[in-house]
Amino acid sequence: MNDDLDAVAALHDPVRRALYEFVAAQGRPVGREEAGQAAGISRTLAAFHLDKLAEAGLLEIDFMRLTDAKPGPGGGRPAKVYRRARTARKVTLPERDYEQLAGLLAEVVHDLDADDRAIAAAGAAGRRLHQPGAWHQTLRDRGYEPYADGDRVRLRNCPFHQVARDQPLLVCAMNLALCQGLAGADATAELDPRPDECCVSFSKNKNC
Repeated sequence: MNDDLDAVAALHDPVRRALYEFVAAQGRPVGREEAGQAAGISRTLAAFHLDKLAEAGLLEIDFMRLTDAKPGPGGGRPAKVYRRARTARKVTLPERDYEQLAGLLAEVVHDLDADDRAIAAAGAAGRRLHQPGAWHQTLRDRGYEPYADGDRVRLRNCPFHQVARDQPLLVCAMNLALCQGLAGADATAELDPRPDECCVSFSKNKNC
């Protein structure tokens, strides 16, 4: 709890929050110079804040050669890069544990062989969330972090990741039904799992 609170507190600084949001939105490792340019600050200042975010557990650090490396001594050395940490952070005051309850309920649904009913309920919930023409924003509001990838829309984040690890077939099927319901006739949701992303992606319907 204290670690999560400290991590979230690190985002209070507007510069650090801007840097974190930029790195998280890229879905790939980001160098100091690129992050600094996006936030409108110097590379040195960006490095300071990025390292603080890494110390707080919000970013992960790696080293790789960047294509825009400058020529000259040291230009070919691997650069320090950052990406969003895989560990989820949450703060509830007082402490609540909804993920454990969700996991227990998923086990019960599976044991009772009620998967079809759960999937149908998820689809109905999605249809209640549907707003014609605004499905992309609805996904963003629900924490999916949608982004365009050619003619598809993919989701960087799975809001149900913790429960999906234990009950992947049930949770992913429910997630698919929920996503299709909230997209309505605007797009078609399909199971399309990729590493570190949500298992659902969308193809936009041509007449929308």
